[in-house]
Amino acid sequence: MSVNASSDQRLLLELLKRTVQQGATDLHIAGNAPPVLRMRGELVPQSALGVVSPEISQKMLFSILSEYQQEEFITEKEIDLAYEAPGVGRFRVNIFFDRNAIGAAFRRIPDEPINISKLGLPSVITKLCDKENGLILITGATGSGKTTTLAACIDYINTHYNKHIITIEDPIEYIHKNKKSLIRQREVGLHTNSFNSALRVSLRQDPDVILVGEMRDIDSVKVTLTAAETGHLVFSTLHTNGAVETISRVVDIFPGENQSHIRVQLSSVLEGVLSQMLIPMANGKGMALACEILVATPAVRNIIREGKMHTLKGLMEIGTEAGMQTMEYSFKELYLRGKITYEEAEARVTDIEGFKKLIGAVPSDDLGMGTGV
Repeated sequence: MSVNASSDQRLLLELLKRTVQQGATDLHIAGNAPPVLRMRGELVPQSALGVVSPEISQKMLFSILSEYQQEEFITEKEIDLAYEAPGVGRFRVNIFFDRNAIGAAFRRIPDEPINISKLGLPSVITKLCDKENGLILITGATGSGKTTTLAACIDYINTHYNKHIITIEDPIEYIHKNKKSLIRQREVGLHTNSFNSALRVSLRQDPDVILVGEMRDIDSVKVTLTAAETGHLVFSTLHTNGAVETISRVVDIFPGENQSHIRVQLSSVLEGVLSQMLIPMANGKGMALACEILVATPAVRNIIREGKMHTLKGLMEIGTEAGMQTMEYSFKELYLRGKITYEEAEARVTDIEGFKKLIGAVPSDDLGMGTGV
């Protein structure tokens, strides 16, 4: 099938422009369906634009792939990349086969990393970024803003410190310019064959800070822990919900006979865990950031060494002076400040009665918000 790159790219550019103009976070293209935008967490079909045929879908998506990338896509059946749409902006892209056609998901990437304070992150995050070494984990579901938070942390270090920063990403999303620091950004598949190989050689490249886009398997976890153990400040992500689950996931990925050693290693290098979630704002304008924070105090390190993970939440509840907070506490703060509705918070808490006690109020059935019982 011949592909007219210029005309097909123009069609795709129009869809990406619409994505930006409508304030959407994502654009979905699927054969035999109209384009779909994700706005404030909800999917909104763009039915007025008509159905995208499988042929048009393939032409549009192939128009942004190099010959090498087309070959990789046909072999692997899927591909991740970053795409700079001329005059529109930068997008993270995943292209894949489904039963109907070739489809894709485009995620908007801001032109510049967003300041930590503008993201609504607590000030303890900057204190973690001030560390000379150790491991900082950013966790949450897909689409919870982990990459944006990582970029904000790297930008903070870049702005305030003279460091050598190496990032290993798949793909590169935010583009960092050297400020006080020297930043080297490497993309898996383009600049290196894998996270693991890039991680191993990064230790020979005189880094101060290493960003690992994702700890995907036991090998990447091993090398990440070793990097943090050998005097580097390491950032990485996991697709986990909550700080306690994150700690358990890191330990449980290893065979039982190795878990005691991993708990000791993790307890010595961990500096903090930030677990985050995006919630539609009450005013209908954008998303609010809710976050749970675990700071590796001596008591937290001791609990991890002993494997008593179930007691970590209690420490977070009483660890506010150290900058810790539970997700329920974050929901409470957002609700009481009018940032989110009670219904949005209630849909996400695990203990509804406990949450009602925490906010000191039981919302009315009619309004979904109330002043108390």
